[in-house]
Amino acid sequence: MLRLYDTARREIVPFAPEHVVRMYVCGITPYDSTHLGHAATYLTYDLLTRRLEELGHEVRMVRNITDVDDSILPKARELGIPYLELAEAEITRFRSDMDALGMRPPIAEPRATETIDEIVSIVERLLDSGHAYLTHGTAYFDVSTFDKFGALSQYPRDQMVRLARARGGNPDDPHRRDPLDFVLWQPSLADEPAWRAPFGVGRPGWHIECSAMSMQELGPTLDIHGGGTDLIFPHHECEVAQSEALTGKPFVRHWLHSAMVAYEGEKMSKSLGNLVFISDLLKVADPRAIRLALMHHHYRSGFEWHDTDIQDGNALLHRLAAAAQRSAGPDPTPFARQVRAAIDQDLDAPKALEALGELADAVLSGGDDATAPDVLRELSALLGINLTVPVSNFSV
Repeated sequence: MLRLYDTARREIVPFAPEHVVRMYVCGITPYDSTHLGHAATYLTYDLLTRRLEELGHEVRMVRNITDVDDSILPKARELGIPYLELAEAEITRFRSDMDALGMRPPIAEPRATETIDEIVSIVERLLDSGHAYLTHGTAYFDVSTFDKFGALSQYPRDQMVRLARARGGNPDDPHRRDPLDFVLWQPSLADEPAWRAPFGVGRPGWHIECSAMSMQELGPTLDIHGGGTDLIFPHHECEVAQSEALTGKPFVRHWLHSAMVAYEGEKMSKSLGNLVFISDLLKVADPRAIRLALMHHHYRSGFEWHDTDIQDGNALLHRLAAAAQRSAGPDPTPFARQVRAAIDQDLDAPKALEALGELADAVLSGGDDATAPDVLRELSALLGINLTVPVSNFSV
């Protein structure tokens, strides 16, 4: 039985979806390069996808691209280039990084700019139903009309206001009926993209984009929705409110969030200038070593990345590769059981790697079971490590 922590329920619970699993993972805002935080997050859902597929499920994973919002537009303005030109360059780099790390591609990668018609339709319906209001050209969602607002994060109101202020909201806007009301549609500045809508010329707010993209691709109810813990509020909380107010159906059956990554004692952030970019790591390490180094940390445990961490991933990769070349080893059954049991218990990648490393060491020590190297390769592939190609020769 696969068991996962559910953010809304605050406990590890069985995850037993039907054959088709509808998974939506919040994707990138393409204004900067892929960093370790992105990689750690998407690795979580890649590992889950691989295990679900092994269990016989069809996983329909959708990962969006937020190519118009309050982050990418100022960056494009600063660089003096069109915002879609900036987006295209970073999307290309992101996809290259994900491919290098062995991430399963999504079945769809919708862009906000390509979902405007759906967004306009949703905003119009929310306005008509009384869940939203229009003032000074901006459409706001009225949180007083949704009595479950705050149930996902379970944060007290003052904390929600602080987080809204810190994470792109503007709770001090006097035009809002409530500081927690959030933007669905807003007028564009003179140099920003704008679309015509029955309620005014402008552009969408951040949260409405993901509701529109997820429902367009996967329907009104998702089996699992994920992202980083920084998205719990306001982004995911607002997604729940507007989506369920629109459809009257549960928006998400299971919420999964991965913790933040720090760098050598400090929060990793653009403002501090300490982001570790995947494209830089790929210049000095085999991508499988990067993946293994990240999997040494549990997805729910925020961790600090140190430059020496890649050495642990590189060392394990070499052990696995050497063992995979042997002709026999011990009975691999107990090791395989331990690897899968670890994954099934809330995606415990560190424990799975421990069992995989023990199998590699046992194979290197000898044995007469000819299936052991094959099982080692199979288990490595389950964790996204392809042992059929040579290890890149880097000094790390």
